[in-house]
This record gives sequence, C-alpha cells and structure tokens, in this order.
Amino acid sequence: MGRAEKTETGWRGSREGWLEAAYGALVSEGVDSVKIMPLAERLKLSRTSFYWFFKDREALLSALAQMWEARTTTPLVAATTDYAETRTEAMLNVIACFLRPETFDAKLEFAMRGWGLKDPAILSRIAEADTRRLAALADMLERWGHDPLDADVRARTIYLVQIGYIAMQSDETLETRLTRIPNYVEIYTGHPPAPREIARFRARFGQ
Repeated sequence: MGRAEKTETGWRGSREGWLEAAYGALVSEGVDSVKIMPLAERLKLSRTSFYWFFKDREALLSALAQMWEARTTTPLVAATTDYAETRTEAMLNVIACFLRPETFDAKLEFAMRGWGLKDPAILSRIAEADTRRLAALADMLERWGHDPLDADVRARTIYLVQIGYIAMQSDETLETRLTRIPNYVEIYTGHPPAPREIARFRARFGQ
C-alpha cells in the first residue's frame, strides 16, 4: 500500500482534532487560513476525512464561533454571578476570569474581532456578545448597590479596558498585572479591596 493510499484510507482523526487545528490556524493566521486542505496537511489526514465530522467549511467556521462563545462569553457571564461576600470580591472574580486563558481566551477573542472585520454576520455576533457581557457586568454592579447609570458606566470601563488589552496585544507579566489589581478594583467599584481579598486572589494564581 502506497503512502498516498494510506493517507486516504487510514485514520480519520476526530472532530475535536479538526476543530483544534482550525483554532490554531485562526488565532495564528486569521480566518482566511481556515481551509480544509491546509488543515488536512497539518493533521496528516486525507481531505475527505474532514467530511466525516463537518458538512463543509461553513460548518467548521460555525463550530469555531461556538467555541469562541464557550471560551469567552459563557465563563465571563458566569463569573459575574460567582459567590462573593463583597463587591470588591465580586470584581476580583471577574478579573480572575479575564486573566485565565482557560476562562477567557484572549487569542481567540482577538482573532474573532479580526474575522468580524471581514464578515458582517460574525461582526453582528460579536456585537451581541459585547451587549451580553456588558449587561452581565452592569447587573452585577447593580446587585452591589450601584445605580443603573453608574453601573453602566463602570461596566463599560471594566470591559473596554479588557478589550483594549486584547486589541493592543499588551504583553505584561502576571506579576505586573497582579500588582495593579487593587487599583483597578477601586476604580471599577469605588472601593479598595481588603488585603485578605487580594491575598486570596493572588493564591488563585499561585502567588
């Protein structure tokens, strides 16, 4: 059996494997690089094996958009309702979400916003996510006693700072970010976090 024949009839990979390969292409080179043949070559699989898991390229792109929501919006909204004893601790929950790639995938967020510049449907989906995220942040602040206008402005301050970090691809060490956290919390909530809250927050990151 020749090498080409082995590739054509052998292991087809998995849906997750194809999706992760597409993710890698998207975050490193943009949506135009998410194409079936280059992905097959990267995975050392046949082109036809792709169709065991996805109807077509559009189905793969749809799965990537769903992945983005699962790796960004869903955990962020959840973080706004995590248990907290104070408003400053609630804010630290949100900041912790932003700082962890497993709860807010900044690389994927950046790539999606680049994709949105080329695709009106994706741009609309991003706008919907922005609205949902801002609403979740504002709702959290209102639960802690901020009036609606104040909560809205503070939510925008929190969110636009984070998106700014992503858009600028800011490269800071974790320690630099952690050192600034107490000041961010005070700006975002109007209250400084207690030393014990910062100690617990740092412990989440092994500091």
